[in-house]
Amino acid sequence: MRKSSIILTLAFCFILPLFGFHTTAQASGFTDVPKRALKEVNYLAEGGIATGSSATIFAPDTIVTRAEAATFIARALQLDGKQKQTVFKDVAASNPSSGYIQSAVDKGILSGYSGGRFLPNKDVTRGEMAVMMSRAFGYEFGGSLSGAAKALTSRGIASGMEDGTFGSDKQITRVDFSVFLARAINPEFRTKHTASFKQTFWVNTNNLNVRTGPSTKYSKSASLQKDVKVVSSHEVGSWVYIQSANGTGFVHKSYLRNTEEASNSRPGGDDNGSNPGTIGNADPRLANQVIILDPGHGGTDPGASGFNLREKDVVLDTGLKTNELFKKTPFKVYMTRTGDTFPSLSDRTKFAKSKNGNVFVSIHANASNGAGNGTETYYYSSAAVNPYVSDSKLLATKIQQRMLDALQLKNRGVKPYGYYVIKYNSMPAALAELGFIDNAKDNEKLKSDYWRTQAAKALYLGILDYYKAKGYQVDSLYSAAK
Repeated sequence: MRKSSIILTLAFCFILPLFGFHTTAQASGFTDVPKRALKEVNYLAEGGIATGSSATIFAPDTIVTRAEAATFIARALQLDGKQKQTVFKDVAASNPSSGYIQSAVDKGILSGYSGGRFLPNKDVTRGEMAVMMSRAFGYEFGGSLSGAAKALTSRGIASGMEDGTFGSDKQITRVDFSVFLARAINPEFRTKHTASFKQTFWVNTNNLNVRTGPSTKYSKSASLQKDVKVVSSHEVGSWVYIQSANGTGFVHKSYLRNTEEASNSRPGGDDNGSNPGTIGNADPRLANQVIILDPGHGGTDPGASGFNLREKDVVLDTGLKTNELFKKTPFKVYMTRTGDTFPSLSDRTKFAKSKNGNVFVSIHANASNGAGNGTETYYYSSAAVNPYVSDSKLLATKIQQRMLDALQLKNRGVKPYGYYVIKYNSMPAALAELGFIDNAKDNEKLKSDYWRTQAAKALYLGILDYYKAKGYQVDSLYSAAK
């Protein structure tokens, strides 16, 4: 089965006037939407997710292209739409939707076709729609069209055809796509009651607005006060669908915590996420972030060596020191090895995936027959295998900057390369080469407990810098590395 993608490109300029990607209709403004779908289409329009050629024309019977389907879903998930270079040769940085496309690639939501193509003009089938939405909303579907169709029908999001099939090979119209998307976002539109409120949270601020949809564009339906208990069903981007004594609706997840203790956050919450809540003085979202530390080699594989120093020993000690720093934070941290063992390369990536890692950092030391020296950090640059290209590069860049400050060695740069553990992974991943173990100057630092401690602090701070760049509040955590 080919992989489906879900983000827009507007390389086809003749579509712009028809669909009006920059013209958001007001709710209840469309005059050509059939009554059966009016509520759902207007719901998406209110949130700036669905658009038409004007405030009144939606073109409901037009077939959805991959580009348009991608845009609608990306907007629903609040992905970054700022124009940027993409991994697709048919989506240039000048394309108005290039940012949405690359952001979705980085999130692992979409992939393209062979030859680095996105095929933005291609019509979307019902089966492809099901795969897109299953990926976007995190439904388990086994990677098949039938599995994706079942994921949607079992939740009351989509229904089958009159002939008893799902019609996976049938093209889907704008109106039907919009109906299914609205149902995926808000269970109130579904054909059956499938919202399951299982996870408990407490409100982290006063006057938290509950909204009818997952953005501040949606109307306010209630207000919650600090330390009120709520239960959640699912997330849509940065927003959580919750149930409280005041009813159901969406709140920004920055203003929820999953511990019962009273919050120390400031009163007067702003539900746009610009001032996230805290666990103590740290961002509450960090408690759900999983970091995988991977000291390279081990056991029967000593790695590189020089001056009676083995790579496996250097990187294990550095990794353990890094782990100790993270124990002072809300992050969940796992190590692929904590002793002199040798997990295979595939074992390491499987372990990271099994822990639902959000960040993967592999720790190594270099060698080059005594000819090389300095620090360098790698990321994998092809989204066809590990889709988190931009985030991996950002992570590698932040780590490299901190390593240079800490170790004061030659800057060998941030580089793309296909090392197994960063290539065959499903999260932002970087591989740090601390220094050259067979270079006398570098080796002096690699064998030193002081300098390995400095390297551990650099890895810790680099990961914090990455999270800060991603919009998390981590300022209070930097002191752990003093």
